[in-house]
Amino acid sequence: MSPRHLLPALALLAPLALPAAASAQALDLTEGGPIEVTATNGIEWRQQEQVVIARGNARAVREGVTLTADRLIARYRPRAGQPAATPAPAESPMSGGEIWRLEAEGNVKIDSATEHAEGDRAIYDMDQAVLVMTGRALKLTTPQEVLTSRDSMEYWPQKHMAVARGAAHVVTQDQRQIFADTLVGYFQDRDGAPRAAPAASKEGSQLERVEAFGNVEIRTPTEVVRGDRGVYSEVTGMARLLGGVRITRGDNQLNGQEAIVNMRSGVARLVSTPGQRVQGLIIPQQGQQALQPEQGRPR
Repeated sequence: MSPRHLLPALALLAPLALPAAASAQALDLTEGGPIEVTATNGIEWRQQEQVVIARGNARAVREGVTLTADRLIARYRPRAGQPAATPAPAESPMSGGEIWRLEAEGNVKIDSATEHAEGDRAIYDMDQAVLVMTGRALKLTTPQEVLTSRDSMEYWPQKHMAVARGAAHVVTQDQRQIFADTLVGYFQDRDGAPRAAPAASKEGSQLERVEAFGNVEIRTPTEVVRGDRGVYSEVTGMARLLGGVRITRGDNQLNGQEAIVNMRSGVARLVSTPGQRVQGLIIPQQGQQALQPEQGRPR
């Protein structure tokens, strides 16, 4: 058989063996049963390189998760403990093998029943159990949140988290907003069980907490709070910012090293630490009461 064999358009790759995992994860093609790959412009098998390339509305489907792109590249290898073998003509290219890397290029979209992600490029590393998306207009949508970033998005199923890098921004269902250079989101199922981002629950995943690093900014209906780093708990609705903190409401501003923000009530307060003073500019008739610093607390 020729090392470069063009399979018919809309070809269906037979069940592909991939590394086993404990449970399926939404938007995660690294786990579950067989993967079906189709394309409108044909599927090219480069046998010597152990690569299959699907072009034109290429689609990979597994366990209710669908990945679409202009082009898909599946890199495969013999399963552990099995010698490499040349498939018979009737067999699929990867009979007896496993995909260890799946690459998507152009107009990438990943969908499950409850979550959606999009970007220009995506790489699933099966060995590391991670999905990395890059390109313009990176976006992850869950039933409760919308996460965007400029440089990259990563999903780590085994760590139950997503990482957004570069002008990262998360908006919750009730329009609470957090900005930072890097946002790390930890997700869980609706039943409270921690899962990957996003999770495999039929009702979708929900944000448990967000860790923010670099140029952190939290916006409430009345105030803007900035700091060097911070953490937000969806369970309590509270956010804590540290380092170079500034709370601004209209022309009023307070500066310090720590702030506590109630994201649900929209009230932010500056925490004065022992041995340090807070500074502020208070303009009459502009909400001085909400900008009063909290007294020092035991640590």
